[in-house]
Amino acid sequence: MKKAGILNRHLSGALAELGHGDGVLVCDAGMPIPDGPRVVDLAFRAGVPSFAEVLDGLLAELVVEGGTAAAEVRGANPATAELLDTRLPALHLVSHEKLKELSAGARLVVRTGEARPYANVLLRCGVFF
Repeated sequence: MKKAGILNRHLSGALAELGHGDGVLVCDAGMPIPDGPRVVDLAFRAGVPSFAEVLDGLLAELVVEGGTAAAEVRGANPATAELLDTRLPALHLVSHEKLKELSAGARLVVRTGEARPYANVLLRCGVFF
């Protein structure tokens, strides 16, 4: 049994399968989930777990070389925009429609219980060396 880090066996196993360049969509409860990527649904109820909690947990375990989020987050959800800016210096902004298109190419989708708009980011995995 693991004693630290991500304890959810489905999520921990999915993270272990990721490689350099793979995409991981971390999304709120309302983001449409595309067919194709593996999905780990952590949503329990509105706001639980939060986008911030899940993002921080993933960033503690993954090498991330960049991320893509919807430009609409800046106006509609400033707290999440600030969170993304502080956690992902290499953040690229696109329209929400474009983010939905890009998410179809993700290898993994992690759905949170977040209930604030545009709390979504497509992470791009890096390599540790």
